[in-house]
Amino acid sequence: MALVDTKKMFRMAYKNGYAIGAFNVNNMEITQGIISAIAEAKAPLILQISRGARQYASMSYLRAIIDVAVAENPDIPIVMHLDHGDTFETCKQCVDDGFTSVMIDASHHPYEENVRITKQVVEYAHDHGVVVEAELGQLGGIEEDIVGVDDISSHLTDPNQVVDFVGKTGVDSLAIACGTSHGAYKFKSEPKLAFNVIQECADKLPGFPLVMHGSSSVLREFVDLINKYGGNMPNAMGVPEDAISKAAKMAVCKVNIDTDLRLALTAKIRQVFAEKPAEFDPRKYLGPGRDAIKDMVKHKLDVLGCTGKAAECL
Repeated sequence: MALVDTKKMFRMAYKNGYAIGAFNVNNMEITQGIISAIAEAKAPLILQISRGARQYASMSYLRAIIDVAVAENPDIPIVMHLDHGDTFETCKQCVDDGFTSVMIDASHHPYEENVRITKQVVEYAHDHGVVVEAELGQLGGIEEDIVGVDDISSHLTDPNQVVDFVGKTGVDSLAIACGTSHGAYKFKSEPKLAFNVIQECADKLPGFPLVMHGSSSVLREFVDLINKYGGNMPNAMGVPEDAISKAAKMAVCKVNIDTDLRLALTAKIRQVFAEKPAEFDPRKYLGPGRDAIKDMVKHKLDVLGCTGKAAECL
């Protein structure tokens, strides 16, 4: 089947209490690892492409890789989504390039400007049959071109704004700031999410899909491997998986995962280089990295509750 949008995915996820995994892709091996896991688990999938990914690999290469994944998995619904589009022009280009979903992140602007830019993107995207995600509130941390805030708690989404924002913009899903953070160093102390914010937003927007960004768990096994084999990642800490599962049973229908992909790939490459210092064949170190991504993604699908849900999202 061809690429799909998120409408039915989110409708079923909301109804049945799970979330769709949205995984960032930058190259062939990462995409193959994700797709292999998805195909075995029979789960719906959102493949996210950031500005950094397009600069690194170019859209033509990434689209070709995704087209192969779609063609080889006709029973899996797959969305191609722009992650953190920062301008109308960026979102317009991605709509024109065949994305089936785009995110406009104007959350760093004042509220009314966020509304104006988001509405402009929604009008163009909807005219071309493309769905739109927006963001209200600001996440902490740093990842690629996204610089968040230091004090996460002071920039949480205000539930009193969500009805007005969705009504004025016509957006299809909303990324909320509920205590998550970009990157591998999400928390300085015990991780806590603002489930009250999620619940209040859900109460004010019944049936409306919410999105959780910055939701990698920074799995200990990969951090330990990286540090064991020459890395330097002290105090790396992510979102606890039980918290992700809880959010997925609420109104959160999409959970973004990027850092965990990078950690899995990097950990295995470092391990091969350390254990086999004479190795120079990229297939011999990228292959184990790809396998680690596959295993990690299959585990994440269970955490999100979307394993075996592909058929109901078609």
